[in-house]
Amino acid sequence: MNGAATGTRRVRGGALLIASVLLVGSASLRIGVQAETTLTRDLPAPVASREKPKELAEDQRTTPEDLQLLLSAFRNREQKLNRREIQIEDRMKALEIADEAIDRKLAALVDAEERLSATLSVADGASEGDLSRLTDVYEKMKPKDAAALFEEMAPEFAAGFLGRMRPAAAANVMAGLSPKTAYTVSVILAGRNAWVPKE
Repeated sequence: MNGAATGTRRVRGGALLIASVLLVGSASLRIGVQAETTLTRDLPAPVASREKPKELAEDQRTTPEDLQLLLSAFRNREQKLNRREIQIEDRMKALEIADEAIDRKLAALVDAEERLSATLSVADGASEGDLSRLTDVYEKMKPKDAAALFEEMAPEFAAGFLGRMRPAAAANVMAGLSPKTAYTVSVILAGRNAWVPKE
């Protein structure tokens, strides 16, 4: 008897469990359906009905005129860009021409400078040759005659020649000068290199 009672209890317990599960499932379905109804009521029509969205309003549609305006704007922009590109190319060409002209002028200036330097070098050489010959002439003159000539020169000019002469010849000429002239020439000779840096 105990075994039969236990079996009956098991059947009743299983049936109660199944009934409970079914009731909970039914309640869940009802709550879900009511929640969906409530949510769809608050949403906009296309989303709530899950239908395809309606077509755009008449004023939101893109018309052929709009497309034509957009295409025209793109063409205008392209034309402006093309004109700008042509202007830049023209400027680049002008800059290249200017660069070439500057290079030619620089080359001409360098050439002129080299020629001028060569001319100055020749002139300096000729001048140095003339001074050397004249110094040699003064050295070969009698000291008394050279002193008389140096007495008439400007002191700076006389000092220049005396500085180029051999010391013995210069001493002989200085001995024939007046004390004032000899002193002035000596000061000029001594002061010529006074401001030259020593180091």
